[in-house]
Amino acid sequence: MDFDSNDFHSFVSSRRSTRDFLPTPVSDEIIEQIIADGLTSPSWSNTRPILVAVAKGDVKDRISKDFHSRWDAIKDARGSLFGKIKAVLKRKGLPTSNWIITRRYHKDLIERSRNQGKNFLSHIGISREDKEARDKAWARNYDFFGAPVELFLFTHKSLGKFAASDAGLFMQNLILSAHSKGLGTCPQGAVAVWEDAVRKEFDISKNYSLLCGICLGYPSENKINSFNANRPKPSEIIVPEK
Repeated sequence: MDFDSNDFHSFVSSRRSTRDFLPTPVSDEIIEQIIADGLTSPSWSNTRPILVAVAKGDVKDRISKDFHSRWDAIKDARGSLFGKIKAVLKRKGLPTSNWIITRRYHKDLIERSRNQGKNFLSHIGISREDKEARDKAWARNYDFFGAPVELFLFTHKSLGKFAASDAGLFMQNLILSAHSKGLGTCPQGAVAVWEDAVRKEFDISKNYSLLCGICLGYPSENKINSFNANRPKPSEIIVPEK
């Protein structure tokens, strides 16, 4: 099949993470189509070690309410020793899965993360010192940024990083499929720390664990959706020969 590679670059580089959605519903047919497009990705021996839980309506709202309750219990733990002690004593809000998400980034990676946070907060008009505003912005993760659909992606435990690799390939195809249909998405690690809240609503095998979530819906015109993350140049990740 012939195609213009420059057009492809323009298409993929126009994708942005959407953090404010319209309430417009997404049809089941479109959801199934983008999942089907996701499944055109390569897979480890074609095992397809992934499951997708599609949360909409009351199910999504119940998960959101549970997440907010846990976030409210834990949010102050990030700022002080007293907060951490109180969180440990209360237990509520502590991660029940994917603890790695709560850890500090390795020194090899933290500069990019800090720059991302600084640039993003500046874009939406929040100062680094305004903890209340920062917490409120983070809490939008648990509203799924207003998206009418949240996809929870699970991977089979037996394949470890290879299942995660398959999931990444699947997600990228799904996200680009959604983008081609005028939909916005936002992959979310923030929702993966409380897997049990999702399991309450879906019949999921114990052999699978929650990797992340993906918000899905039609983007609003909110300024937040125009944020352009700094993407490294190829030369920054291509390693030199010895």
